[in-house]
Amino acid sequence: MLEVVQAYDREHIADLPTDDAAALERKLTIARERFEDRSGWLKPHQRMAVLHRLADLVVQQRKTFAMRIAREGGKPYTDALVETDRAIDGIRNAADLLRTRGGTEIPMGQTPASEGRRAWTILEPIGVIAAISAFNHPLNLIVHQVAPAIATGCPIIVKPAAATPLCCLEFVKLVHEAGMPEGWVQSLIPESRDLSSALASDPRVAFLSFIGSSAVGWRLRANLAPGTRCALEHGGMAPVIIDRTADIDAIIEPLAKGGYYHAGQVCVSVQRIYVHESLKDVFVERFAERVGRLHVGDPRLAETEVGPLIEPAEATRVASWIEEAASGGARLIGGGRLSDTTLAPAILVDPSRKSKVSHEEVFGPVTCIFTFADLDSAIREANSLPVAFQSSIFTRDLAVALDAAERLDASAVMVNDHSAFRTDWMPFAGRKTSGYGVGGIPYTAREMTAEKMIVFKQ
Repeated sequence: MLEVVQAYDREHIADLPTDDAAALERKLTIARERFEDRSGWLKPHQRMAVLHRLADLVVQQRKTFAMRIAREGGKPYTDALVETDRAIDGIRNAADLLRTRGGTEIPMGQTPASEGRRAWTILEPIGVIAAISAFNHPLNLIVHQVAPAIATGCPIIVKPAAATPLCCLEFVKLVHEAGMPEGWVQSLIPESRDLSSALASDPRVAFLSFIGSSAVGWRLRANLAPGTRCALEHGGMAPVIIDRTADIDAIIEPLAKGGYYHAGQVCVSVQRIYVHESLKDVFVERFAERVGRLHVGDPRLAETEVGPLIEPAEATRVASWIEEAASGGARLIGGGRLSDTTLAPAILVDPSRKSKVSHEEVFGPVTCIFTFADLDSAIREANSLPVAFQSSIFTRDLAVALDAAERLDASAVMVNDHSAFRTDWMPFAGRKTSGYGVGGIPYTAREMTAEKMIVFKQ
């Protein structure tokens, strides 16, 4: 059995039955059978209807899902409502893809050998999808994996994070209630980690969608069966540059949100802030004042802005990293253990480059502030990180904004906004060790299709 507890106070929520190797084999067999039986494929308009009904069902359970997210995942209820709304929009976005996605015509007749021919491509479902998800967005991440699979016509087996399975299980129930035939969307609650690896490496799997740590993601990719494609979404360190022309009044609120949303447990959370030396003192003072007013506590309460870490061991780890940086010379503002699972938001000013917080993803309520004298050095520092996901720059100089946007090694650069900004229809991808492939609902759908060319000779 898998015990599910509340992230905040570790109170028991449920005991769930787990799947063994035989159950995994049954699910893979069913998924492959569904894909091979073309007579059972839903037509595009049918898949569109399922997705719209599914969105309506989630709307009906909006507050229930939000409270479920708050309880099992520890995300503050107000933010959990936003996650639920994003999930609803994402489902509808996936349905809309069926109106627009398709192949392209390939021009013929450009050479004598190609005369008398017409050619075009079509997009076909790639096959069985294995999806392994993360705890920090327990509903929306599942939507990002399941909704594109439904839209493209791929059977999918989805494994939620062990800490947050309830949103996934309820969502899969709603998928079937919305009219999706049995066997097309299945959940997996494995009795051991070995079964997650077995799912990913099974030769019947055509595509792996993985959201989680880089160590696990790259290991799974190395063990994929020949021909299996994948998309990996790992972590980042989200460097933010504050140029000397930046408007301090416009910076504080977005950085406080971007750094401490969900207690920093987001792959694009603000972790490293590079501030121009002329603004350092005023920025640190203003930022510390705002961060100090963040309300930490029970995520089920509307006033809570920062909830718990996902488990006590994570709170212990983050606290130890903060202590290491402070002992190494960093100026610590805030911080401290409030309970087994909660930490007061911390700011580390000028931590040593040898500290873990300086070269690893913290995934906790911590931001680090560094100083620079010239923009080139800040960009070099940001680009030297082993991870590269999203970054940002605050400036009132258009030339500086364009220059930094082009030179920063990141898949996305936000200008005058925090690094964690995201919409669910834009591309979302990691570079370096941060990932492989492209996320975002339209882009995931593209990853789940195979392009086939058809050539007619007259």
